[in-house]
Amino acid sequence: MHHTWQRGAFVISTDRERIQLEVVHRYLSESSYWAAGIPRETVARAIAHSVVFGVYEGEQQIGFARVITDRATFAYLADVFVLEGHRGQGLGVWLVEVILSHPDLQGLRRWMLVTRDAQELYRRFGFSAPEDPSRVMVKTRRDLYRST
Repeated sequence: MHHTWQRGAFVISTDRERIQLEVVHRYLSESSYWAAGIPRETVARAIAHSVVFGVYEGEQQIGFARVITDRATFAYLADVFVLEGHRGQGLGVWLVEVILSHPDLQGLRRWMLVTRDAQELYRRFGFSAPEDPSRVMVKTRRDLYRST
């Protein structure tokens, strides 16, 4: 079952069939700092296994985010973007509000995300640096997509 939210001319939908893979892939592979060069097939697989949120103006997709989750205890917010020509209208804030209010994502013990430059946006929603960063561990393969 998918959900839809509307604000004026804009719609956010969790309908995976509505996601425009070419828009998401182009942004992630060409404009994002975190997924530069990501293969189209990898984006398609990530979408297939996530709770997805597309932002639309009419039929045109203008934003995206996905949540990797077990829908019970944990969620990781990833690949959040609004296309440059549509920024400054509060769509990114609205997108995060919608994601955090999604009925399947309530009562989770922990949300996580990684960002280089949007800490202020996420602080508005209660995100913060880990209390004890020494307990958080990661395994990262830098430039993975550039080598494929």
